[in-house]
Amino acid sequence: MEYKTILYEKKEGIGIITLHRPDRMNALNSTMLRELDHILSEIEEDSDVKVVIITGSEKFFAAGADITELDKMSTPVDVHGFIKEAQAVINKFEDLEKPVIAAVSGLALGGGCELAMACDLRIAAENAMFGQPEIKIGVIPGAGGTQRLPRLVGVTKAKELLYTGDSIDANEAYRIGLVNKVVPVASLMDEAMKMASKIARQPGVALRMTKFAVNSGMNMDIKSAMSYEARCFEILFSTEDQKEGMKAFIEKRSPAFKGK
Repeated sequence: MEYKTILYEKKEGIGIITLHRPDRMNALNSTMLRELDHILSEIEEDSDVKVVIITGSEKFFAAGADITELDKMSTPVDVHGFIKEAQAVINKFEDLEKPVIAAVSGLALGGGCELAMACDLRIAAENAMFGQPEIKIGVIPGAGGTQRLPRLVGVTKAKELLYTGDSIDANEAYRIGLVNKVVPVASLMDEAMKMASKIARQPGVALRMTKFAVNSGMNMDIKSAMSYEARCFEILFSTEDQKEGMKAFIEKRSPAFKGK
């Protein structure tokens, strides 16, 4: 498939998706959503890709949904298809079996912030700005903003950001737990690649099980989540990597994981 709104490359087991609508500040439109859906399906089936990075340009990660497209939708019926697709694609980042890192430089607002929040980890450049400004145009976030933001930063802070529509800078995002680290703009991709490479060296099945356990457990009561965690733990004892990892630990050497 030839992409019009994204770029994609692979480096050393890492898939790098770059949002690429420079004339529209990387705003998410229907075309971009379809292309993201397609590339995620390819990545899911590509055993060479261990970790995914999604990024944008220096000034814009993604400035939100494409308002010019949304403005043409005047009824709930009109907007239903768009928001259903947006949720499905953004959820796909969260549900991808492989870890996803958002490398955010510049604006990550509205749908851009929602996309970043669906990723497993977020690294922010010093110039990054995050926010859910939808209230200022008479709507609310529709692709996870009212749900993921409280889970990441707490209900009280999330309500403040959602009610005011205010944006926060990278340091504040780090302080409240929205991002994992803040780095200089020039070193953003180097830092993202460094983290992705470190994760890619981990045993693949255990990595997937970790993501399953965390994501699934967040939607369960604590006792059900603990039971689910135990099942995941038990299953890993059927893998070659578990046996290699424990043997290497006992023998005081580095393990040679095979992803099996």
